[in-house]
Amino acid sequence: MRQAVMMSAGRIALRETAAPVPGRGQVLIRIKRIGVCGSDVHVWHGKHPFVSYPLVQGHEYAGVIEGCGEGVTGVACGDKVTATPQEVCGVCPPCRRGQYNVCEALKVRGFQAPGCAQDFFVTEADKLIKLPFDFTFEQGAFVEPVAVAAHVTGRIGDLKGRNVVVSGAGTIGNFVAQACMSHGAARVLITDISAYRLDIARQVGLPAVCNVTETNLKESVEREFGENGFDVGIEVAGVEASLASLVKGIGKGGTVLIVGVYGAKPPVDMSLVCEHELTMKGSMMYRHEDWEQAVRWIESGVVRTGPLITRHFAFEEYAEAYRFIDTQGDKTMKVMVDVN
Repeated sequence: MRQAVMMSAGRIALRETAAPVPGRGQVLIRIKRIGVCGSDVHVWHGKHPFVSYPLVQGHEYAGVIEGCGEGVTGVACGDKVTATPQEVCGVCPPCRRGQYNVCEALKVRGFQAPGCAQDFFVTEADKLIKLPFDFTFEQGAFVEPVAVAAHVTGRIGDLKGRNVVVSGAGTIGNFVAQACMSHGAARVLITDISAYRLDIARQVGLPAVCNVTETNLKESVEREFGENGFDVGIEVAGVEASLASLVKGIGKGGTVLIVGVYGAKPPVDMSLVCEHELTMKGSMMYRHEDWEQAVRWIESGVVRTGPLITRHFAFEEYAEAYRFIDTQGDKTMKVMVDVN
């Protein structure tokens, strides 16, 4: 089978290797689509702090079950599936509390463990998320980032009637904003520096947008929310200025949730956090139920994914997909790699 190996930052080698064989409790998946995410791009640039090379990437994917190992039940050859990428210990305190997404020994396939950038991939059957028959493989590959949004909104609590600002209109920010609307938020304002990404936000039904290179957040908040302001801020961009704006602009007693990955440690005005009695939370990946929620949202059309696909690349063009993102980053949402 073919396998794409990132040998070092900025260098991918395509090689032939033997197809894996599923063991007990495992399934063999014929990979169809792989989505390239921002964390993958960090690896391409050599800026991801928790990976080593060589590395097989790929954690946003969809495929078809090709074979089942001994003891596998509930799925069969031909089923469309995706799967959670976490490898967890199951015995540390977070795992015992059910918070295995923050396992103390967490490994993520495509980063600290081999990913799916190959024709066939083996994973445990209990990690599978079975996809509806009429799902496209593109929709299946989007389940992972939509699951991030499901977990984020679950961390906030009741969103009904609340005003929300989402900083960052990339793939995750877009899905987070759509998820907030699905939970009954009164209004969601999404911000970015890219007119292209904000146009995609409008296409999926998020009309309240702010290009912070043209209008500051305070003005946009006043325009969209009036004197009520906003009481939920979600920082997805991983940008210090965005976090500072949310902390400064959110209403007293509000909640700021941090999703973005920061290249440097951002300072936070803790006097505002304290005096305004703000709640600050982090959000890390997802759990199995978040994936199931993501499938329901995509299937029902509550979360729209189609407008986010920017371009497809053939498997042999894996490196070209990254070069495209490098040169067209401000006009790119989701790049898909077509494997089979």
